[in-house]
Amino acid sequence: MPKAVRFTEYGGIDVLNVVDVERTAPGERQVLVKVVAAGINPGEARIRRGFLHDRFPATFPSGQGSDLAGIVEELGAGARGFAVGDEVIGFTHKRASHAEYVIVDEDHLTPRPAGVPWEQAGALYVAGTTAYAAVQALSVKRGETVVVSGAAGGVGSLAVQLARHAGATVIGLASEPHHAWLAGHGTIPVTYGEGVGDRVRTAAYGRVDAFIDTYGAPYIELALELGVPSGRINTIIDFAGAARHGTKAEGSAAASSAYVLRELAALIADGALEVPIAGVYRLDQAREAFRELERRHTNGKIVLKP
Repeated sequence: MPKAVRFTEYGGIDVLNVVDVERTAPGERQVLVKVVAAGINPGEARIRRGFLHDRFPATFPSGQGSDLAGIVEELGAGARGFAVGDEVIGFTHKRASHAEYVIVDEDHLTPRPAGVPWEQAGALYVAGTTAYAAVQALSVKRGETVVVSGAAGGVGSLAVQLARHAGATVIGLASEPHHAWLAGHGTIPVTYGEGVGDRVRTAAYGRVDAFIDTYGAPYIELALELGVPSGRINTIIDFAGAARHGTKAEGSAAASSAYVLRELAALIADGALEVPIAGVYRLDQAREAFRELERRHTNGKIVLKP
């Protein structure tokens, strides 16, 4: 029987288990995908702990995972866009990709270009579409200066690259071990912590046009102190702060489509975008993978490979 990650109650990492599950057939316009790589995300840890129960309640036993890349195994009735054996990148809203097999709606898949490594393909959806939405929400333009908090994380590492691709000067807030990676990707690294406002002003020559927050409080307040208008601040995590200060809070839902995945994958294939991979774990190491994720100091994405 195929295996999948499951949890039967809210809690810490120890509630995660890898169990045998039934292999089900794809339905109308669905595709059964054999998973090669599946990224993990902070939101999945928050759902598992019950922190998002009001917005995203779990039904037990619950699976998890949205990101995926794999090989088409079987087609449901009416699914015509792919063939068995095709290599694909995609996503599911069923909390199901941390598994050996996953059923995916046909329109949630796009072909995997040959130049996109499996690990990057499998980790692309949540971080990629969130970063894409954040940059688009602020209408980042050539010649502007954009600050990104959590710049070395899963979303931040993509947001800095997409903002650079739009022609902006990008300042990335991150710990010193990640500065070399940021500098190598055209970003001005700045250490977070006490005095960060002064360091940003110096790096930006006094002018910041937009601010993308991928970490949470207190970065909306910092952006406002730097003189950034509330309409040009986007947070993907501090929703209370966004409501309080009238900033934007666009995330992956605003760019959740196979079309955006295809655009991002093309940038990777062309060498214009990289999904940095912080670690790769087997499916049966899901607990270890989330333990590393929840330390919040990784450069890029962590991936499960069944």
